[in-house]
Amino acid sequence: MRIAELIQRWKKGEPARTSVRAYSVHLPLRDAARVEALHLMYPDSSESQLMADLIRAALDELEVAMPYIPGQRIIAEDDYGDPIYEDLGPTPQFYSLSHEILRKLTDTLTLK
Repeated sequence: MRIAELIQRWKKGEPARTSVRAYSVHLPLRDAARVEALHLMYPDSSESQLMADLIRAALDELEVAMPYIPGQRIIAEDDYGDPIYEDLGPTPQFYSLSHEILRKLTDTLTLK
């Protein structure tokens, strides 16, 4: 989700996701004031949900911003037959770690 899409989502008052993990966050006062202002503007969303949406959107944008560093190994070809090289940047590691952790978190939830 992109940051620009959040306001439309908040206006609709879409329900929160069901599977969550709690984190304790210490915000600078300026950021805390902005979160509380958003809550006043969109009272159908809790402060926790607003922060979760903002973090999700920031993480989505972070993934897109991670640099692609082409390696030597060709892993595929595009539609024009041009080679696609393996990515030696942080993206593959980020995807691998996040999928592994998600699997562990999901397994933990199903065991309860």
